[in-house]
Amino acid sequence: MSNNKKKLLTPVQQQYQEMQSQLETKRPVLKNCLKAFLTGGSICLIGQAIQIFYIYFFDFTEQTAGNPTAGTLIFIAMLLTGFGLYDRIGQFGGAGSAIPLTGFGNAVISAAIEHRTEGFVLGVGGNIFKLAGSVILFGVSSAFVVALIKTILIQWGGL
Repeated sequence: MSNNKKKLLTPVQQQYQEMQSQLETKRPVLKNCLKAFLTGGSICLIGQAIQIFYIYFFDFTEQTAGNPTAGTLIFIAMLLTGFGLYDRIGQFGGAGSAIPLTGFGNAVISAAIEHRTEGFVLGVGGNIFKLAGSVILFGVSSAFVVALIKTILIQWGGL
C-alpha cells in the first residue's frame, strides 16, 4: 500500500519524504519505556511505604490504610506541583508520572495555578474543580448506584 502512495507522489514530494526520513530523529522508545516504568514504580513504592507507615504507626488495617494513603499521595503530588517539581518528574518519567492518584492531584492543582492571576474566587476557586468536579461527581454517582444495587440484592435476593 505504501508503494501505491509513493507512486502517486511527484518526484519532488518523494525526494522531500526521503530527506525527511533521513533527518527525522529516532525516538528512544525503550529508554522512554524504562524511564516511565521506573518513575511509576517509584511512585507506587512511595505509596506502599506510606501505607505501611499508616499500618505500623497509626494502627490501621490493610483495608483501612488505603484512604489516608491515597489522600497523602494526592497531597504530596499537589505540593510538588506547587513547587514546580512534579513537572520535572513528568518530563523525566513521561507516562509513568500519570498514575491516577498523583496525576489527579497534579491536574487539579495545575488548573488552579494556571488561573491564579484571575483572583482567588473566580480564578483558583472556579478552575480548581474543572477536572476534580467531574471526577468526584462520577465517583459519587457510581458509588451510589453500586450501593443501591448491592442493597437491593441483599434485601430482596437473600445474599
